[in-house]
Amino acid sequence: MEYLKSALSCFFLFLSVVALGDPVIYVNQVAYDSQAPKQAVVKMDVPLTGLIHFSLVNSASRQEDFKSVLKNSGTIDQWTPGKYYYSADFSSFVKAGKYRLHIFYKNRQFISEEFTIGNNALLLSTLPSILHYYHQQRANTPQELEADQHMLLFGSNKRVDVRGGWADASGDISKYFSHLAYANFMSPQQIPLVTWSMVNADQAIPKLLTQLGIKDSLESEALWGADYLMRSLSDEGYFYMTVFSYFKPDASARRIVGLQANSVTTADYQCAFREGGGMGIAALARISAWKKNGAFSSSQYLNAAKRAYAHLVINNTKYDDDGKENIIDDYCALMAATELWISTDSLYYRDEARKRASNLSHRMTPAGYFIADDKDRPFWHASDAGLPIVALSRYLKKEADPVLRAQALSTIKKALDYDLKVTSAVSNPFGYARQSFKYKGKITAGFFIPHENETGWWWQGENARLGSLATAALVGGRLVYPAKDGYGVKPELASYASHQLSWILGCNPYEMCFMYQFGKNNVPYMHALFGHGSQKGGISNGITGKKENGDGSGIDFKLEDNGNEWRWTEQWIPHAAWFLQALTAIGEQSERHP
Repeated sequence: MEYLKSALSCFFLFLSVVALGDPVIYVNQVAYDSQAPKQAVVKMDVPLTGLIHFSLVNSASRQEDFKSVLKNSGTIDQWTPGKYYYSADFSSFVKAGKYRLHIFYKNRQFISEEFTIGNNALLLSTLPSILHYYHQQRANTPQELEADQHMLLFGSNKRVDVRGGWADASGDISKYFSHLAYANFMSPQQIPLVTWSMVNADQAIPKLLTQLGIKDSLESEALWGADYLMRSLSDEGYFYMTVFSYFKPDASARRIVGLQANSVTTADYQCAFREGGGMGIAALARISAWKKNGAFSSSQYLNAAKRAYAHLVINNTKYDDDGKENIIDDYCALMAATELWISTDSLYYRDEARKRASNLSHRMTPAGYFIADDKDRPFWHASDAGLPIVALSRYLKKEADPVLRAQALSTIKKALDYDLKVTSAVSNPFGYARQSFKYKGKITAGFFIPHENETGWWWQGENARLGSLATAALVGGRLVYPAKDGYGVKPELASYASHQLSWILGCNPYEMCFMYQFGKNNVPYMHALFGHGSQKGGISNGITGKKENGDGSGIDFKLEDNGNEWRWTEQWIPHAAWFLQALTAIGEQSERHP
């Protein structure tokens, strides 16, 4: 309770500062990489006249190490009418250390929160805590292990062993391959995505993981995830989608279920490709290449991936709630087929991957966004918006055919060009990634997802989406817009990626660092059953459009909302998974070009 009071005091103190009309300085409160773009944002009540300088002051020496001029970044009338924004760009400054940004205005000094600058500073400072977060989220208490070893299937007398995995969120200790399946176009990837992200990191940045002393721990955590995927694979060949807690403290009340709106449970618990099945297959196929055993052997991981893929090729549309595949099936099945192709070198999986890559390319519009269905619905996603590009980039690790490579590269390029174009189409001082969506029959664009959508109720902060788009900008950008320095992509994409990560870490209009126990301002602790509340390194949902606005316009962040504050404050495992992937992409460039 004392922490809550402290957090609320900080928040209202911030509001009082705004009311006084003083400049407000927004920074990434954790770390900037030396070779990456580095920007802060300054908000003013009146437009500046003349040149206003800012400086970086070293916290240790108290010396001014860098000085430059604020640049006009415009206004955001939809968020803060009558306010004016300016950017403080210090990308050229690379000296390692701890700094604060200083502004001298009207004979007064204004100082930012402290942050670090250094080589791989963002990865080195946060990645160990992300791993800690997942370890603490393991569903491994005696109550959970006992209940999950004999889990009852909804509407059946059959019991199965589904021990393992991770609790989904700081307020929900259920275990999901994917939820929101009934909405068809909003299914996020959850436990399978976390597992794949860990395997990806282990293979991409082994030197940095060894330097941090966490490579063995990361592999152990990934195997923990893979073992849960194995236990969740039914005898028939599909994955069980959800172990649902019903939010009850009695672990024996848990069931394997399908979910509809408002926690209505059903027997539709079979995962389609888009409902966690594709990423589950991809994670098992990829981890099999380690030739390391968890509770199962590496050969069992691969055989399970093959069996699950064969089952979904025949049955996928039976499990899709509307009986039709859409873009999420395509990119998740592409990941599955690609990892099986890489692991087996089989021509069958090659052809399957090529089919799905072609499907994605044919979903690309002249405008540069994907079509999600077989009509005109733009693809947008609250957590996995970058996954189509990430899937195509992974496919290109194996694809050698020049014609097919050109097609996939063209799709990646158009998607990234669109991301930059739609994001810069309006005044956007924070560089927040915008998106196109269909609202009330009209194609439009906005900062946040529409609150009126296919789920009927679900919208939340989009920090996973930001991490996914940062990842896509880096891994896709290196294929179509490579550069030698910094993040290995052209400056516009590097800045785009940096903006998304900095937003998560405090450079946002609420000065809130959403990675718990990092930065200056955190959301309050959230309690969950079996000790799975907020954990250091976990990332909260974040900022949304205005609560009352169905189109997601405006801006909102609430620490209290009569029990609905979870939309902003709850930690969720996809957020940290995508942040891990972004860190991995940053570290991969460093390992290739030390």
